[in-house]
Amino acid sequence: MKVAAPDAGYKLVQLVNGEYSIHSLAYGETFHPVIGPVAEAEALYVNQLQLRERLKRQSGEFVIWDVGLGAAANALTVLRATRESPCPIRLLSFDNTLAPLEFGLQHATRLGYFDGYETQVRGLLEQHAMEFTDGEHGVNWQLQLGDFPTWLATAAERRPPKRPEYMAAGGTPAALPPPHAILFDAFSPAKNPAMWTLPLFANLFRQLDPQRPCALPTYSRSTILRVTLLVAGFFVGVGHATGAKEETTIAANTLELLTEPLDRRWLERARRSHSAEPMVESVYRIAPLTMDTWEELRAHPQFR
Repeated sequence: MKVAAPDAGYKLVQLVNGEYSIHSLAYGETFHPVIGPVAEAEALYVNQLQLRERLKRQSGEFVIWDVGLGAAANALTVLRATRESPCPIRLLSFDNTLAPLEFGLQHATRLGYFDGYETQVRGLLEQHAMEFTDGEHGVNWQLQLGDFPTWLATAAERRPPKRPEYMAAGGTPAALPPPHAILFDAFSPAKNPAMWTLPLFANLFRQLDPQRPCALPTYSRSTILRVTLLVAGFFVGVGHATGAKEETTIAANTLELLTEPLDRRWLERARRSHSAEPMVESVYRIAPLTMDTWEELRAHPQFR
């Protein structure tokens, strides 16, 4: 892996396959570290979410929540892959900083995936919203800048909570349309535990419309993540391989969006795991299932 000089907390790195990506000095993690930004986004999000096929069947706009905008590799790969569909897209990107996006745009030539979208990205940086025509469809791209767990907890106050003790205080959030798809790409639980807690995923699940099928893929295959998603209310399945990962994870509010749902054999393995109990607080830790969580898993509709 070759490394370029750091700039404002980030540095450009060349992966073993020749592709370039970005490394965060603060978190000590590289975005899309094995196969590169575009290949990972295509495998994990575009193909796994069946975006091309779903857009063909969609009546009205298709809403995508991009949780962890970063340097926009996921968002731009999704836009490029779907530009031949006439279905309009509303893309809502969330992040607490624009620094990686600014850094990425400065190194757009080496990263490659900005090609043709430089104007739109500059507009998003300056105005936090852009409307434009992309291929065959219109795109409404909005940025929600701030702490996502806090925003989500505040938004969830409008809905009856499944577990009231997980709710956080805060102001009234802006109303956003519920998603058809969620690109979930936060730094790892060890480095960014606030983005992987049970309260966060429970609050996220409450933002979904039960009448609007929605799927959420992410790169982790950990038992603790899958238990967390299940207890939060999602159905959970095995996700496609990407890079060095033999499996990833995909969650949804309907079983119809999962090709390989977790089964009872997985449930028994989770029961024996030393790292399965969801994190309730923003502090990384591992622990086996408690009896209460085990009973919740057994009662989940996916395993009945």
